[in-house]
Amino acid sequence: MTTPLLLAELEVGEHFYWKVAGLSIHGQVFITSWFVIALLLLFSVLATRKIERIPSGLQNFMEYALEYIRDLAKGQIGEKEYRPWVPFVGTLFLFIFVSNWSGALVPWKLIHLPGGELAAPTNDINTTVALALLTSLAYFYAGFRKRGLGYFARYIEPTPILLPINILEDFTKPLSLSFRLFGNILADELVVAVLVLLVPLFVPLPVMVLGLFTSAIQALIFATLAAVYIGEAMEGHGEEEHG
Repeated sequence: MTTPLLLAELEVGEHFYWKVAGLSIHGQVFITSWFVIALLLLFSVLATRKIERIPSGLQNFMEYALEYIRDLAKGQIGEKEYRPWVPFVGTLFLFIFVSNWSGALVPWKLIHLPGGELAAPTNDINTTVALALLTSLAYFYAGFRKRGLGYFARYIEPTPILLPINILEDFTKPLSLSFRLFGNILADELVVAVLVLLVPLFVPLPVMVLGLFTSAIQALIFATLAAVYIGEAMEGHGEEEHG
C-alpha cells in the first residue's frame, strides 16, 4: 500500500521485490541487511586479526563492546546462566545498533532502485517482527531447556485465574518489541527527510544527532528486554537467582 505525503515526494510502503524460485524477496531489506552483516563481520575480522596482550585501536573498542554486552546479559539473566546467551544478546544489540545508524549515516539515496529507496533495515516491519519472534523463540527455548515441562507452570502462577493474561503476554511481548523499534526508526527517518526537503541545511542536523542517540537507545532497549525475557523464562515467577 502506498501513501503519498502532501508536503514532499516521500512514500511509505513502496518496495522493490526480487522473484527467486517463486518467492518474493524484499530487495531493499535484503541489500541493507547484508550490508550491515558484512560491516559487522569486517570489523570483527579486523579487530581479531592480530590480537595483542595490551589491546589498542579497534581491538580495544571491540573488547569494550563485548564487556558491555556481557555485563548487560549478566545483569538481566543472572551470573549462573548468562554466558551461553551473550552471543545472542550481543548479536541483537550490534545488528540493531548498526542498522539504525546506517539509516542516518549511509547515503542510501545515492543508490537508485527500480522501486522505492534504500533505508535502515529496522525501519521495515518485517525485520523488526523477525527479530522479535527470534527473541520469543529464544526465551521459550531457555525456559523449556532449564525447567522442562515445569516451564509451563508459569502460566498458572501465582494463581490459575491469571492463565489468559499469562498466555496473552506471550503475544504482546513480540508485538511491543517489533512495533516500538519499527515506529521509532521509521518516524526518525521521516522527520529528517521532511526537514531536509523543507529546510535543507541547518535545521535537520540537530534532529539527525538526536536520531543517532535515540537509535542507540532503541538498540539497547531491545537487547535489554530480550535478556530480561530470557532471564524470566529460566527463573519462573517468584524465584530470584540474579547474582
